[in-house]
Amino acid sequence: MSKERVSRRQFLNYTLTGVGGFMAAGMLMPMVRFAVDPVLKAEAGGDFIATKQKVSELTKEPVRVDFTFKQKDAWYESEVTNTAWVYKDGDKIVALSPICKHLGCTVGWNTNKEHPNQFFCPCHYGRYEKDGTNIPGTPPLAPLDEYPYKEKGGYLYLGKAEPRKEA
Repeated sequence: MSKERVSRRQFLNYTLTGVGGFMAAGMLMPMVRFAVDPVLKAEAGGDFIATKQKVSELTKEPVRVDFTFKQKDAWYESEVTNTAWVYKDGDKIVALSPICKHLGCTVGWNTNKEHPNQFFCPCHYGRYEKDGTNIPGTPPLAPLDEYPYKEKGGYLYLGKAEPRKEA
């Protein structure tokens, strides 16, 4: 123990500083936890989403495959349905996003009579080859995005669509 006595003023300063520190920590801890917790939380579902499409039923002709997954935005959880155009190219499976790279409209396979066997965007007459590359002279400036895929139990699983580089 020190022989010097603590004055009333020092005692009040120490007390108020301690109480203020505890109050500040009590307010900041929930804010820090709110900011850091989502980063540390592991994803439970994984990156690939199951579809109802059997891999054995795929052919050289693109087919529309719809798949649904749960999406969480802050506190709101909703079911989202996405689409992919899927076909076999030899032993490889090709899964293309139906979102046009021009303005985000939905492309369809073989829907334009003047240009058969192509993906066609009806909004601004954008066209893509079967492999998803954009046709020069049409509005899209980039190829269709491609979904990574897995085969599990004979069914097709799709990941998040990724932009492709032009061939």
